[in-house]
Amino acid sequence: MALGLAGCGSAEPAAGGIGGDVTVFAAASLTETFTALGRDFEAAHPGTRVRFNFGGSSALAQQLTNGAPADVFASAAPANLQQVADTGAITEAPRTFARNRLRIVVPKGNPGKVTGLADFADRDRKIALCAEQVPCGAAAKKVFGLAGVTPQPDTLEQDVKAVLTKVSLGEVDAALVYKTDVQAAGDRVEGIAFSEADQAVNDYPIAPLAKAPNAAAARAFVELVLSEKGRSALSAAGFDGP
Repeated sequence: MALGLAGCGSAEPAAGGIGGDVTVFAAASLTETFTALGRDFEAAHPGTRVRFNFGGSSALAQQLTNGAPADVFASAAPANLQQVADTGAITEAPRTFARNRLRIVVPKGNPGKVTGLADFADRDRKIALCAEQVPCGAAAKKVFGLAGVTPQPDTLEQDVKAVLTKVSLGEVDAALVYKTDVQAAGDRVEGIAFSEADQAVNDYPIAPLAKAPNAAAARAFVELVLSEKGRSALSAAGFDGP
């Protein structure tokens, strides 16, 4: 398990009992926003360290159901968080903190001349998609069904950032990622909106884990995400409000 570490050194509890390490499992599409919120959390609670495990929500859910220790789970779809809840690992009601929708993404300059979802059925174009068990893949399956398109992917990736990397490196002509990922990639890629995306919006729920090693910090981090500061950061990254 690859954990990104924000902060280092020993940690002592701060005022109010918030201190020590807090481990957050979060959907890959939250990487930039949660990393920034993690720095804010550490600044607000001296003595804390926020450790992130970013990845596909389905893989994170599997790790948690297999007993991986963590304090917070933020998923890109309710089903993956429910999978964890069904094992008794979550006892507090999850709360939706953001929504996201898909965009077509192409390399800068759109060398494949992609204009819409129909182009994903062209075997002559190189296409990347998320695997269906990942929330971005499940949403992609839905929009293709709505559009009556049978995609011909050349690669299926386990999280949305892996798909985005394929596009930004010019390894594929087109892919489907979240609009927030298009924004995060900046001028390395171009995004194309399509109407079916509005019918496949992903809700993002968050909850502290029942056996969180650092329960106080877990709840505090969840509250930060749900706070005005959290909503502002998510909005700036392109997420829709809950």
